[in-house]
Amino acid sequence: MVSKDQAIGGVIFIVCAIAGLFYVVTLLYPQWLGYFNLKDTGSIQFWIVAVPVLVAFIAIMGIGAWIGWTMATTPPPKPIEEITSEMETEEKKAEDKPVEQAAQEPKKPEKKK
Repeated sequence: MVSKDQAIGGVIFIVCAIAGLFYVVTLLYPQWLGYFNLKDTGSIQFWIVAVPVLVAFIAIMGIGAWIGWTMATTPPPKPIEEITSEMETEEKKAEDKPVEQAAQEPKKPEKKK
């Protein structure tokens, strides 16, 4: 039995394989479109190249716009000096804390094996 994801993947594969075959055959042998009474094969070859180039261009521009928007709306990181000073204060607190905890916390009984 095929899972739902595998079935969807199979359909995507078949659609892409057919579209790719159609693209290559139409680009290299536009005469086959004569069966559909299309006489101007030169313009068909132009459009068979222009449409995928347009789609790819729009996709790349969309990705670039998304990256730009993300960079523009993300707050800047903290400066290194601020991070190191926070780490130093945390280390000082950690050094002082065990002394205080040892006096306040009772010992826990150990588990017997």
